[in-house]
Amino acid sequence: MGLDNKKIIHDILWLRLAQMIVNEEYKAGKFKIPIHLAFGHEAIAVAMNHFMEGDDKLILSHRNIAYNLARHGRLKPILDEYFLKPSGLAEGKLGSMNVINSQKGIIYSSSILGNNFSVATGVAMAQKILPQNGITIVLGGDGSIEEGTFHESLLMLKSLNLGAFVIVENNEWSMSTRIDQRRCPIDLEKLTSSYNIKYVRLEGNNSIEYIEQLKKLRKLALDGMPVCIEVMVTTMGDWIMKTPENPNGKFVNYHAGPAPTVELKDWPLLIKTSEEDPIFVLNKHANSSVLEEMSREIRDEIKKDIST
Repeated sequence: MGLDNKKIIHDILWLRLAQMIVNEEYKAGKFKIPIHLAFGHEAIAVAMNHFMEGDDKLILSHRNIAYNLARHGRLKPILDEYFLKPSGLAEGKLGSMNVINSQKGIIYSSSILGNNFSVATGVAMAQKILPQNGITIVLGGDGSIEEGTFHESLLMLKSLNLGAFVIVENNEWSMSTRIDQRRCPIDLEKLTSSYNIKYVRLEGNNSIEYIEQLKKLRKLALDGMPVCIEVMVTTMGDWIMKTPENPNGKFVNYHAGPAPTVELKDWPLLIKTSEEDPIFVLNKHANSSVLEEMSREIRDEIKKDIST
């Protein structure tokens, strides 16, 4: 079955608008918990949602909002979870960094850096023993590959020939520190090849191309070859902080909390006019007037959802 490009475009626009609404609530001080927004991560999150099949398991990190929203398809249950309401996705018990959705295959999310790799290895082993015709997908950031659990999990995944995708979202930041400020370079392709693990790099924020590549890689994983997929992303929402001591301002990379420079609007939804922004990339698949009309319809759809 071919890809439904219109649905993919819709889902990317929907995910951006849903996050913008969460951000507005955050700026208004309505949350009691930390939330890690994922502006700029929409392409891979939507691709993963369209790629996943029935027995696939998805294991997430603290920045899981894009994947949870994309998989669930509604904002209100997740928004209510962030408000810690009983009507939330997990009855208000898990909040943001640990929220799961087992009905959609999201069985674990961890606020502990790198913890989810070892959990995913156990899940992949269980899938092989049962057996299930699905793969385990685990998500981490470029900071998490510095943890011992990442290396130990790669070793066991390959040694036991477990079917898994290890997704590394590389935004070049760990909190407020760039890679070149905190450590020596890690060549992920060379590292994974030393374990004889398949490595693939995704960049350009083209969700349609991502889905096609992920589908081609599925057979490798089902045949017992772990696959490490490095996805180049830009986590947007940064700002310039000016002080009397630094009147020109200091660049503040977005990590968590409200993104003060991102404003909710019907259109355009762009944050950056480059391929760093998945919304900008949508221009390759539809003209601006079509995207604008879809955006307005989606916002009405979300407003109706969260008002019920």
